[in-house]
Amino acid sequence: MTSFDLIKQFYNDEDDIAGILTAALDNDPPGLDDGVKLLECSNINLTGAAADMLRKDSAGELVTFVIDRNINYTNICSSKCKFCAFYREPGAEDAYVLGIDEIISKIDEAVRLGATQILIQGGVNPSITIEYYEEMLRQVKKRFNVQMHAFSPPEIVHISKLYGAGIRETISRLHDAGLDSIPGGGAEILDDRVRSYVSPDKIGWEKWQEVMLTAHSLGIPTTATMVFGHAETLRERVEHIIRIRDMQKKTSGFTAFIPWSFQSENTQLSGNSTGIDYLKIVAVSRILLNGYIRNIQASWVTQGLSMAQVALNYGANDLGGTMIEENVVRAAGVPFHSKNVEEFVHIAKKMGRPIAKRDTLYNILERY
Repeated sequence: MTSFDLIKQFYNDEDDIAGILTAALDNDPPGLDDGVKLLECSNINLTGAAADMLRKDSAGELVTFVIDRNINYTNICSSKCKFCAFYREPGAEDAYVLGIDEIISKIDEAVRLGATQILIQGGVNPSITIEYYEEMLRQVKKRFNVQMHAFSPPEIVHISKLYGAGIRETISRLHDAGLDSIPGGGAEILDDRVRSYVSPDKIGWEKWQEVMLTAHSLGIPTTATMVFGHAETLRERVEHIIRIRDMQKKTSGFTAFIPWSFQSENTQLSGNSTGIDYLKIVAVSRILLNGYIRNIQASWVTQGLSMAQVALNYGANDLGGTMIEENVVRAAGVPFHSKNVEEFVHIAKKMGRPIAKRDTLYNILERY
């Protein structure tokens, strides 16, 4: 009898849920309706136990993290999303565009602190030229041996308009200049009803998908994200994850899935999720993506390190980055303090789990 069978004995009134989870453990991931039932289920321990077993089977006991820095090159953005506290109008007192020399200086500091990944993202700023993006990438690659994990799909689409070129040519040219991989930002919820409400001036979900599938076809890996807890329904949350799964079936290009809860302070929207909701999303993400995406990231930035530690028992296997710098979530009022390696090692060892530093592509660099 497995540990999951033992847990099921305490939930005889949840036979339907147990059946869905048993099928998932037999490599039959749930569909949309069953995924919604899992999110609606109040027995989070039952769902969590199944997710944890799937995590052990697909990712093992190893907890991983990357040393990184998030650099936001501009906060000027024409999208003006309702959920964003970071963007500024042109001419605002605190609006900015970082010079390439300043970006180089930030990366130099990060590399000295052990960073192997640099995440570069910014607003959709119509005043920035194409030469800025290309020169930035070239200068970084000329000086540093780091993974340039840069430009979310909305930025890629914006840059393609600057080029006057299609998505494929744009990604190829950025890749030639030094782009290594693409972050999953701008996904929010992959449903155009939600997107038309929270971000009407941003690309639709199918354009986000086009960017990602095109990148994968060029051999460029990406991550996938989800921001939940604002205007979406439970069904739309599950639909989002299944759409990620369907893309992964085609290309196997996503290296990780990163769900995080919406932070509402200083924005035009109200947040509606709890810590329990977060653990449910992590668990259901593992269950729905089992066999397709190996790495599920715990979001200590939005949930805190203690909740991220709990998430490691609910399907997550990765702690993301130490984040030497982060600006977008902090703008939404979340207290932010970069984490050091010792903090990550401590929480993993306290759980009796091995832990290792990785690179962007989940190659292990150092075990602790």
